[in-house]
Amino acid sequence: MNTKQLAILVAVGLALGGAGLYVRNQQSAGYRQSSAQLGGVLLAGLDASSLAGVRITQGTNQLNLLKSGNDWTVKERGGYPANFASIQDFVRKLVDLKATQPIQVGPSRLPVLELLAPDKGPGVLVELLGADGKPAKSLLLGKKHTKNGAQDDGGFGGMGGGWPVGRYVMVDNKIETTALVNEPLANAEPKPDQWLEKDWFKVEQPLSVTISHPDATNSFTLTRTNEFSEWTLVDAKPEEKVDTAKTGAFSSLLSSPSFDDVIVDAQPAALGLDAPVQAKIRTAGGWTYTVKVGKAQEGDRHPVQFTTEAQLVTQRTPGKDEKKEDAERLDKEFAEKLKKQQEKLAAEQARGKWTYLVSKWSIDSMLKKRSELMVEAKKDDAAGAPDAVSSPVALPKLGGE
Repeated sequence: MNTKQLAILVAVGLALGGAGLYVRNQQSAGYRQSSAQLGGVLLAGLDASSLAGVRITQGTNQLNLLKSGNDWTVKERGGYPANFASIQDFVRKLVDLKATQPIQVGPSRLPVLELLAPDKGPGVLVELLGADGKPAKSLLLGKKHTKNGAQDDGGFGGMGGGWPVGRYVMVDNKIETTALVNEPLANAEPKPDQWLEKDWFKVEQPLSVTISHPDATNSFTLTRTNEFSEWTLVDAKPEEKVDTAKTGAFSSLLSSPSFDDVIVDAQPAALGLDAPVQAKIRTAGGWTYTVKVGKAQEGDRHPVQFTTEAQLVTQRTPGKDEKKEDAERLDKEFAEKLKKQQEKLAAEQARGKWTYLVSKWSIDSMLKKRSELMVEAKKDDAAGAPDAVSSPVALPKLGGE
């Protein structure tokens, strides 16, 4: 091989090598080196105390949790109080998020990680709003990282069947911030009912319950002398025999009620609240609750409205020959109890302005009809059976007869 031929081969080799390097660079051009640091905080510099709202968007659904004064509200439920503890826990998780694995990824890989904005794909966008109502920080949540027993998902979502242990995320829509975190953020969903403050009202020591149905024949009143005595049916007819096992349920009527959701812009006629089943409950402590129940909605749930009234004793009557030190202690205890009662009354009256959606099991006793309180007639198993004594028995004929 002469010098000229060698030079040609070297030139061809350099050209091929350059072409290969060019192709390789073109193929990896879309991939960005992750700026997230292993163990680094993703939302560094975020001041959680200055937040004025949290917005969660998924597809066409959106949830706005907004701060009003010192309280948090759910915009999509007409400004109903939000559960502050849930919001605080959620924001704390966001503030503490750390990258367990920085991800080098290009635009073509984002659909695999489900890191697409809500208007383009399945991603969940969480925006943390400042006082001006604009996002101070945003976090796009993608595919959940799952684990099944000792088998990992291989870093890209797995085959399913496991439980989530992390999630792929992107900060402020910057692809270079893509990372895997060890928190699935499962409650980051635009579901207003899951963020409502569920403290409601509580009936304690009921002594009188009047259930009024649209059909008056189904209505009834039960009373008792104290919280330990049995219930008595008022104006019971001679033929009516009350089953105490059935009336016993009224002792705990609405003692810890719960609701599923709040109905915004409730229309009484459409919900059956213009002709409801109504319960009037009076307690030993001087509280009166009026509860209205409308017709069943989807999922066997009922619209419910309630009001609370109370005649609170605001002055303590001193005992005879009461010592000064005892009087001071008793006055203090009385004042503390009165304050709690006043706070309970104010809170329940504020919540009484709304219409709620309640599962049937929570108000089942209120829907009872008068006839359903009675002892069921025993069925005679032998009724209609032939009389073994009086029934003729066919005897075999004897031979020759």
